[in-house]
Amino acid sequence: MTADDVLAVLTLLRRAGVEVWVGGGWGIDALIGERTRDHRDLDLMHRAGQEPAALTALSGAGFAETVDWRPVRFVVAASDGRELDLHPLVFAADGSAVQTSLTPGRPFTYPASCFVTGTIGGTTVPCLSVEQQVLFHQGYEPAERDRHDMAQLRRVFGIATPC
Repeated sequence: MTADDVLAVLTLLRRAGVEVWVGGGWGIDALIGERTRDHRDLDLMHRAGQEPAALTALSGAGFAETVDWRPVRFVVAASDGRELDLHPLVFAADGSAVQTSLTPGRPFTYPASCFVTGTIGGTTVPCLSVEQQVLFHQGYEPAERDRHDMAQLRRVFGIATPC
């Protein structure tokens, strides 16, 4: 997945009226403002109520659903290998949100302050904050890409990370 691919998907969804935030590796690169590694997919958080519009837009662009773990997440892929990992969020009036997890009664929480912007390919994009990225990199055995991503946050922001 290239920066141009990411920007094309974000534009497609924005035109469909779907609000999304970039997470995962691309989200970290957005916070840093440069691409630091290759990315196999694009993680997007979206408003759960906008899912039908997102699916219609993505289907029209050649994406088809390949994984359904709703209400936690689902994955769509294009025939050329581009893959989107979509995470539905339910927002509260204060701007915070929750995402169902695989552990009943323990949703992922998103404080309103975690919805920030970064830069991909010179374009400002909505993404998750440094603090939220660090939070989501805890509680599992990190892969090499996770270690790389956390090292980038330490390098640029001078913060402590779990790996």
